[in-house]
Amino acid sequence: MKATNAIPNKIFTLENLKKQVAAWRVNNKTIAFSNGCFDILHEGHIFSLNQAASEADILIIGVNSDLSVKRLKGPERPINNEISRSIMLSNLAVVDAVVVFEEDTPLTLIQSLMPDVIVKGGDYSIDQIVGSKEVIANGGRVVINPIVEGFSTTGIIEQIKKSYS
Repeated sequence: MKATNAIPNKIFTLENLKKQVAAWRVNNKTIAFSNGCFDILHEGHIFSLNQAASEADILIIGVNSDLSVKRLKGPERPINNEISRSIMLSNLAVVDAVVVFEEDTPLTLIQSLMPDVIVKGGDYSIDQIVGSKEVIANGGRVVINPIVEGFSTTGIIEQIKKSYS
């Protein structure tokens, strides 16, 4: 029997997540953090999340709120609301915790949780990754995973639009 009853317990408020992180730390668990919109979950996301999960004992995902996604991606986004996106992510075995943040960047979230490692997918440099200075100054590290070519939410949306026009 699958432990599906535990899945809703993987979606946290920041205050509850800070308590959970403290409990994980008491048990000497290392914490990885990644973030994004995760509007339409695709193979590139799954690759990046699996890579992130391999960097620590616990993987926390910060999810941009609906308003944050609109500010970053435009008025037609998100396609899926923050509750749906959180539920999809929380159903992945490699994800231990999901938290929605309202700001355009996860800096406040990272400063509050102070993970051992930040993991991002893409062609960033460490100095471009929000929270990297704070985590490195705290003895942590930053990992940049390669992008899986051919997979992007924007590309998927464009493909759908072409199919129906």
